[in-house]
Amino acid sequence: MSESNPTRDDFSALLEESFSDGHSGEGQVVKGIITAIEKDMAIIDVGLKVEGRVPLKEFGVKGKDSTLKVGDIVEVYVERIENALGEAMLSRDKARREESWVKLEEKFSKGERVEGVIFNQVKGGFTVDLDGAVAFLPRSQVDIRPIRDVTPLMHNPQPFEILKMDRRR
Repeated sequence: MSESNPTRDDFSALLEESFSDGHSGEGQVVKGIITAIEKDMAIIDVGLKVEGRVPLKEFGVKGKDSTLKVGDIVEVYVERIENALGEAMLSRDKARREESWVKLEEKFSKGERVEGVIFNQVKGGFTVDLDGAVAFLPRSQVDIRPIRDVTPLMHNPQPFEILKMDRRR
């Protein structure tokens, strides 16, 4: 009789294989399924041992009368696999930002223009929303001559050219 008991090395190899199958991990954008919608939260299963909660406002909807429904597949960013409450910490906003960065890097490398909306005035310039990613627009880059009234520029989609990118900032 030769029954083989798995060794510690076998278990370690199986565990490593289960983690390396490209499944969910911290710091990644993953697809998940909405399993329930409660109050202002969507409960999402991303294939981890626990589900995570994401505020509905991160999906751009208010309250329960949203277009999201149980069974929808959504992309979320895994911040932590498990928090103190035993839930996965997920973020739709960070997933959207990550997606935007990938698109912006691609357009930057090709030298293409991007569309954005100036939404705030800050010291020395403006902040621009580039489909989820936030960029700084120096006041000197707005026009050849200094602009006194910036109201017409605010909250209107406009083309921009990316001169420099730094993901860390």
